[in-house]
Amino acid sequence: MVSGKPGIAKRQLILLTGRAHPELAEAVAKYLGIAITPQAAYDFANGEIFVRFEESVRGADAFVVQSHSAPVNDSLMEQLLMVDALKRASAKRITAVVPSYPYARQDRKYAGREPVSARLVADMLRTAGADRIVTVDLHTAQAQGFFDGPVDHLHAMWLLCDHVGSRYRGEDLTIVSPDAGRTRLAEKWADLLGGCPIAFIHKTRDPLRPNEVVANRVVGDVEGRTCVVVDDMIDTALTSTTAARQLLEQGAKDVVLVATHGVLSGDAHDRLIASKAREVILTDTLPIPPGKRFPGLTVLSIAPLLARAIQEVFEDGSVTSLFDGNA
Repeated sequence: MVSGKPGIAKRQLILLTGRAHPELAEAVAKYLGIAITPQAAYDFANGEIFVRFEESVRGADAFVVQSHSAPVNDSLMEQLLMVDALKRASAKRITAVVPSYPYARQDRKYAGREPVSARLVADMLRTAGADRIVTVDLHTAQAQGFFDGPVDHLHAMWLLCDHVGSRYRGEDLTIVSPDAGRTRLAEKWADLLGGCPIAFIHKTRDPLRPNEVVANRVVGDVEGRTCVVVDDMIDTALTSTTAARQLLEQGAKDVVLVATHGVLSGDAHDRLIASKAREVILTDTLPIPPGKRFPGLTVLSIAPLLARAIQEVFEDGSVTSLFDGNA
């Protein structure tokens, strides 16, 4: 934290936040024991965004926290402007803290003439001046390679798993992947919960109908068991609720839906209520307003994990040590 040379000031950690999810940033600041750097931020009549920091950031180690909830493009642009302002104000190092990475699902070309939007977001953050990214549960881990600099990919699995393990201790659990591609995640969950069995939903999609499952079937033993469906996000909730219905039809005793990012677009709130899931467990990487909450929804705070990662980055420590080397 200190250079050790006389006449050279200590490196200062500063935390800044956009307007998308200030409650999360406040919680992170509380864990770090610091105050959020004040700034002015507002929209012009034509929709353009203005930001200005109200204190000096020269020589600081700056962490810019911004969740990317709807409207995603506005929150992304605001974070880019904040990073650019820090660079032009001579911040020493700039870390973009992105709890939920925008455009994460567009990480490859599924057909010709399509963009790789997740790569474009990484390029924009880098061009704006970000030296580093801290994010949580990317849609695919290899997307870290899109950013030309360090990426600290945090995992909410331990937080979520601790809650499930303590809440459903003694029950016959089966960990369920909502598709064949996430069976590796289900295997990690099963190991952390003591070696319980896994199952997955075999599903097909029509590429011309996004967010819509065409058909699926359960592969694995779920009869009479409490099934924990694990995924990285719940957006429209079609995948999650279709899985819940299929599992209950196959004789599952209960269904618990678990995800890191609660996007909850459109009719997701109503679908989750109607799904007969025993519990829906999310983290607060994205804001979940009161209107989207319901009995049976549990929202766990990601702030302690983000704060610990920020502290490790600031002190040039090991972020991997937060996961005991198992990240």
